[in-house]
Amino acid sequence: MSRSIKSLAKRAPRIMLYSHDTLGYGHLRRNLLIAKALSELDQKPEILLIGGMREAGAFVLPPRTDCVTLPAYAKQSDGSYRPRELGDDIARLARMRSRIIKSVAAGFDPDLLIVDNVPRGAQFELDNTLAALSRRGHCRIVLGLRDVIDDSQVVRRQWLRQRNFETVRRYYDQVWIYGDPKLYDILSDCGMDERFGSRAHYLGLLDPTGRGETKQAAIDLEAIVGNDRRPYVFCAVGGGRDGADLCEAFARAPMPAGHRGVLVTGTQMPETLRDGVLKHAEAREDMVVLPFVHEPFGVMAGAARLVGMGGYNTTMEFLAIDAPALIVPRCEPRREQVMRTTRLAARGLVSMLLPEDLSPASIGDWLANPVSHSGTVPDMAGLARVQDMARAALADVPTAAAIQRNHKPKSERFISAA
Repeated sequence: MSRSIKSLAKRAPRIMLYSHDTLGYGHLRRNLLIAKALSELDQKPEILLIGGMREAGAFVLPPRTDCVTLPAYAKQSDGSYRPRELGDDIARLARMRSRIIKSVAAGFDPDLLIVDNVPRGAQFELDNTLAALSRRGHCRIVLGLRDVIDDSQVVRRQWLRQRNFETVRRYYDQVWIYGDPKLYDILSDCGMDERFGSRAHYLGLLDPTGRGETKQAAIDLEAIVGNDRRPYVFCAVGGGRDGADLCEAFARAPMPAGHRGVLVTGTQMPETLRDGVLKHAEAREDMVVLPFVHEPFGVMAGAARLVGMGGYNTTMEFLAIDAPALIVPRCEPRREQVMRTTRLAARGLVSMLLPEDLSPASIGDWLANPVSHSGTVPDMAGLARVQDMARAALADVPTAAAIQRNHKPKSERFISAA
């Protein structure tokens, strides 16, 4: 162990949150939401976000929180990765990111690391960092999983192939699932329950309501609404890389009488596609198009109706707002969004429109007709439980299992595939 428990108690606890960030803002925004909850702990932790979304600098960070932005990956339509900007050598970029992450972790020396969704990181870039932190002995390492990853057979094959189960057993103290098993039991469906054992805990979905109460949310809402007090329909597609079809359909859809549309395309939409959306909107007086909103929740909360894709964060926002919501889920390369949306629609909590049925007319029909969403909302107390679990992790001394990990013979230690 590099330091005694007594010396650690003399400073504020340090929490590092990692997200691989390859498509859209989803992982970054989930980590920002978790960071805000953690910043409210009595221990007043220092929090460091590390990820690959350069738009991170445009979001408001919680108190005592900073971020390190890695050179970015981009996910392609088939699910493979490439550098977002730096040439086409994905192996070089993976090595670069791996070294940066390990160096940052060594300098920050976290007491708690929360990894978002990918146990070994994108392109296995976390392997060396996990090994180094484990050797230090005082950092609790947690895997945070969203409620749905993909079709269960796909997840099982991928996790076995990538040695994710082995990685969790070797390095992770706990697995926090940001979901409700009554909506979807990922542990059972994906064969994780026996492999994770007592490490795994369902915390509930993450309710973003508190974000709408910030100063930035009020500023964004005033900037969009201004003097135009007509009710509006809000549509957003996250980062926008795969949201052009929905944006175009929304920009051409008839708005209800006396309403206008507010459309946020995201900063990652290819310029030619964004230009096409803008041309449709410019011909109308009842449509506003923006590339980015710092805090969309406050704007969403003021909308008469909501339209969007089915990512985790957007869906949580829709569930937290008392307005009819239409979700057009992505169905490939992962089935996460359609799996989640199908279950929520079956409960009567949202309306669903499959991509093959998307058109200006289908959106217009949904907007024109009454909608009643009255189902039972899933457990959304996840952020309070994140706080509880973090308090316990920060107060706890290293476990016997963690200490045993650090004294394994070299032949038994995890060999990095990165």
